[in-house]
Amino acid sequence: MSYAGDVTPEQAWAALSDRPDAVLVDVRTAAEWSYVGLPDLRSVGKEVVRVEWQRWPDGAVNTSFTDQLTQLGVGQDAPVFFLCRSGVRSVAAAEAAAAAGWSHAHNVLEGFEGPHDEEHHRTVSGWKVAGLPWVQG
Repeated sequence: MSYAGDVTPEQAWAALSDRPDAVLVDVRTAAEWSYVGLPDLRSVGKEVVRVEWQRWPDGAVNTSFTDQLTQLGVGQDAPVFFLCRSGVRSVAAAEAAAAAGWSHAHNVLEGFEGPHDEEHHRTVSGWKVAGLPWVQG
């Protein structure tokens, strides 16, 4: 593992609440942000940083990912928590950030929606299922 490690959604929320310099980067697609929802960080005085890891609709990896992190003011020494739908794309994003110099790049396990249940619904785990703040639309 080349990144700082995996954390649960609850651990990410605690860090975002307790650490003024902590940042949440949502690496899902613009379509997911618009139609599925976003973590809501207003109660801790923050906003989610949105940078697609893979572009919609073709799924190509965003080759400007780390440049966009820099442009959006994500400091390389800050604790940064990468979130996707289920915790897969965010691993790749955390690895890329770590390779580019981010010293505290973390993956948020389970992502925003988590894995599928037996009925193929995303009700098992993740940010939303944990009851953490989020908004839709």
